[in-house]
Amino acid sequence: MSRPGGGAAVLDAAGLHRLVDILLERGYRVVGPTLRDNAIVLDELESAADLPWGWGADVGPGHYRLRRRDDNAAFGHSSGPQSWKQFLHPPRQRLWSGTRDGFNDNASAEEPARYALLGVRGCDLAAIATLNRVLGHGESADAAFVGRHRRIFVVAVNCTEPGGLCFCASMGTGPAAGPGYDLALTERAGGEAVTYVVDVGSGEGADVLAAIPHTAAGGEEIDAARAEVAAASHRMGRRMPDTDLRNLLVQARESPQWEEIADRCLTCGNCTMVCPTCYCTSTEDVSDLTGEHAERWQHWASCYEFDFTYVHGGGSVRQSGASRYRHWLTHKLSAWHDQFGSSGCVGCGRCIAWCPTGIDITEEMNKMAGDA
Repeated sequence: MSRPGGGAAVLDAAGLHRLVDILLERGYRVVGPTLRDNAIVLDELESAADLPWGWGADVGPGHYRLRRRDDNAAFGHSSGPQSWKQFLHPPRQRLWSGTRDGFNDNASAEEPARYALLGVRGCDLAAIATLNRVLGHGESADAAFVGRHRRIFVVAVNCTEPGGLCFCASMGTGPAAGPGYDLALTERAGGEAVTYVVDVGSGEGADVLAAIPHTAAGGEEIDAARAEVAAASHRMGRRMPDTDLRNLLVQARESPQWEEIADRCLTCGNCTMVCPTCYCTSTEDVSDLTGEHAERWQHWASCYEFDFTYVHGGGSVRQSGASRYRHWLTHKLSAWHDQFGSSGCVGCGRCIAWCPTGIDITEEMNKMAGDA
């Protein structure tokens, strides 16, 4: 662990409070985990007091429950129902509006918010990088996404306590945060005492840290924090098979397993909505009753929707649940490599937790690997 111009730093809980205050003072809208609706969700914070101090979550296939921890950790929980995608690629946004007298291109006219994302795990940091490859580059780059992505400040958190559905280690995305953060915290909690070993990943991150009271981390503190993160990689609740997933899915196109999965799949699209990298959208045009005003809106779409592959005059291409599940999984773990040069899965486990019937992507892939 190191940072520009020196070694790692250490903050206490008061330092974390000051970090949030500094970001707010600098004009950022600070977003982080907080308690709401019996879950740990992502929302704007007024101060670090809004963090879920002392709360964790027990997760399983189709299962999510809050629980009280025996310490005062602020980040002692795994992925909740939301990802950071919503702040970079909103679930619903107006593309343009117009009247008979004029036209407004909202995508270019609106100033994007300056978000400080607090508590970004390694898997979600990788997801942001994946979205950037998909939406932020190429001839058809999403200008609104690019504008938002350029203005974020990222405070990552290295995982020391993976959840029961985490499998980031087998996807190469965690538990340590990879590149892309401004500051990275390793939380070390023991009872009421909480400290944070801090690494700096950018010049702006160094500038923010300089404004917060902190101490230099000693070698033992750095080694202990690093060891806790490394140990977490061996305590993952799930694991993908150690094989070429891309080729495995190509070979499994006609596997009877797709029908077995379809017997349980409701094609509800929950997995695509909670996935931090699914990016598909659709558009709709609306007008008022007078016909004087019209708008075009973009909103998230799911490949599980029956009309997602609708072809005018020919109906929907993928009509069965088996074909829709096969498309989602094959694209995520196989065809994504051909399009974007990486997997579309980061191992967060959200699709398992929030599937109403508990379909487990790692279980299905391990079964396919065993049958291959």
